[in-house]
Amino acid sequence: MILGVESSCDDTGLALLDEQQWQFLYERTSTQSDLHATYGGIVPQLAAREHLRNFPMLLRNLEQHIPLKSITQIAVTCGPGLPESLALGISFARSLGLILRQAVTGIHHLRGHIMSPFIGHAYTKEDFRKKIFPHLSLLVSGGNTLLAAMRSNFEIHVLAQTTDDAAGEALDKGAKLLGLNYPGGPEIERFAALGDQKRFKFPQAFIEKKAMAFSFSGLKTSLRYMLEKLSTDALKGQFNDICASYQWAIIDILIKKMKQALIRGNFRSIGLCGGVSNNGLLRSRLQELAAAHSIPYYLPQARYTGDNASMIAFAAAIDFAHSAEAIDFYPNWPLSTP
Repeated sequence: MILGVESSCDDTGLALLDEQQWQFLYERTSTQSDLHATYGGIVPQLAAREHLRNFPMLLRNLEQHIPLKSITQIAVTCGPGLPESLALGISFARSLGLILRQAVTGIHHLRGHIMSPFIGHAYTKEDFRKKIFPHLSLLVSGGNTLLAAMRSNFEIHVLAQTTDDAAGEALDKGAKLLGLNYPGGPEIERFAALGDQKRFKFPQAFIEKKAMAFSFSGLKTSLRYMLEKLSTDALKGQFNDICASYQWAIIDILIKKMKQALIRGNFRSIGLCGGVSNNGLLRSRLQELAAAHSIPYYLPQARYTGDNASMIAFAAAIDFAHSAEAIDFYPNWPLSTP
């Protein structure tokens, strides 16, 4: 029975995985979106304060369903993430481990995301080696944007990552410029559905085949300059088209890099994960890409796209070898394994 503990940013999560049955007996995530929406983004001190409140509440709720003595291992996110938030989760996991006299394992947050599309599939490690690997994963969230290759020994190597803003961050900041609510990605998608995605052309960085990297800061700056030149009436009349074109530019960059990685490597499957993986346009375009290359395409269930403890417990169960040797918080923990 593996208890997953997640607190890398502003979501507090606990999940209990029955490793023998590959079934989750408990899954809860307490979100802080409404609190941080007031500030237009995550406030680290507030996030840590809410974790301090939420962990005891979630633990009491867990105990109402399952005796805590049934827990035989604890897996906690050790990084990357906000230092204050990581520290709260690790302190909670350590304390619980001492009380229950059970081992505590440190898990890389992004490794959990990359594993999340496989939750619910009854795959053994041998199935992964025969059916999945080598696997190309696109991780897109508010804090991270990267392409990674996962090989037969579960090692993960980063192929491309952002040099500045993450794709989700670019969507959120673009939405803020447009006067939309936080989180901005879903808001932009809502208005984009009513607009013409070809109406405006935004700059795309690193589109050359040899440049395996992402950059979204120039795209965001281009949007700001555009809005400064538009009158209120002009913006109102073109609002949906601007949202559609801005969203298209971000997602098109992601697809182009995915195509380039597929051409370079001999991948047997592709996957999408992270909070932005809920975007309908991104999902459909990656599905088309997978069909064009005749390879399977893995998506996480909706409840596993954002930060959650289930993916942490699952990563500990399927890939214990790549857990942290020392339980400490690593805000800038690199993903690639040597």
